[in-house]
Amino acid sequence: MGMIMSYMGGSGEGLASQALSLVSGALYDQFLEKEVKSFDAFHTAILDIFNTINMALPGKHYDVPSNKEIKNFFKQWNESKEENKKNIFTDFMIKYVNISKVDDSMMITGIVAPPAAMVAKRSGQSVPQLSALKVIPDVIFVPTATILALIAVKVTKRMSIKKMHPI
Repeated sequence: MGMIMSYMGGSGEGLASQALSLVSGALYDQFLEKEVKSFDAFHTAILDIFNTINMALPGKHYDVPSNKEIKNFFKQWNESKEENKKNIFTDFMIKYVNISKVDDSMMITGIVAPPAAMVAKRSGQSVPQLSALKVIPDVIFVPTATILALIAVKVTKRMSIKKMHPI
């Protein structure tokens, strides 16, 4: 690997910066295609960019900046000259494109939910009203219960964050 980088003319740092420049340039071009005159259009364009990033990269997803951060970026964008806008956009993307982190509650739920689903299914089979659980195979029931538990944890967490930090 070192030989390849030495033939290319460096330690590989130039290659990473070129790739970052290419990606941010493509996103900037996508951003400029939109009619960005009001804050709502600007906000929609930013959300569209993050949606593009999340759909293009499998596995990892990136958090969208808060409404306040996008408003500050919109002010900077409007106050800057045309030649500085690409640099401001690149700085914003580098600063706020952060990998979405899995929190402890999601991790614990992912570990605890499958055995809990099995116990719930086994105990539910003995209740006459829930005898239909016998028909559902474990291969379908356990992943479905786990996914529903993870969704419930994520929705609950988002609702509690909204209550703590109203916009």
